[in-house]
Amino acid sequence: MGSDSEVEKSGQKEKKKVFALAPIAKPLAGKKLNKRIFKLVRRAAEKKCLKRGVKEVVKSIRRGQKGVCVIAGNISPIDVITHVPILCEEAEIPYIYVSSKEDLANAGATKRPTCCVLVQTKPAKGELSPDDQEKLKTDYDQVVSEVGEMASSMF
Repeated sequence: MGSDSEVEKSGQKEKKKVFALAPIAKPLAGKKLNKRIFKLVRRAAEKKCLKRGVKEVVKSIRRGQKGVCVIAGNISPIDVITHVPILCEEAEIPYIYVSSKEDLANAGATKRPTCCVLVQTKPAKGELSPDDQEKLKTDYDQVVSEVGEMASSMF
């Protein structure tokens, strides 16, 4: 019995570092890129430029909307998101995996874990102020260029 509680304690300490990542989670963002991505997702959520969840993301991609797709790597069962990267590649939308669906949800301003989000530069309704648009566009361009570099180094 004592060994079980020790295992639980050590599991809690390592929980933040190690996730059960899916084998298809490539390209996976590093620590620095993770921070940039979550900052971009947070800013996009504030400005209503974010599509959350597989259903919304797939619908947006099929309708021809552009952006950058951020997919969580610790999804179980993996079948839920296996078609998303293929759709992204066909629509020429850059995509990147992050290690945790919980962190992705926190950045996207939801309590519920989110398996993927699509960050767009324009809100669904209305317009952004030029200042907000500029900030979002700079973050967006920076993330897209880094994601592009990672993707090109893979193939």
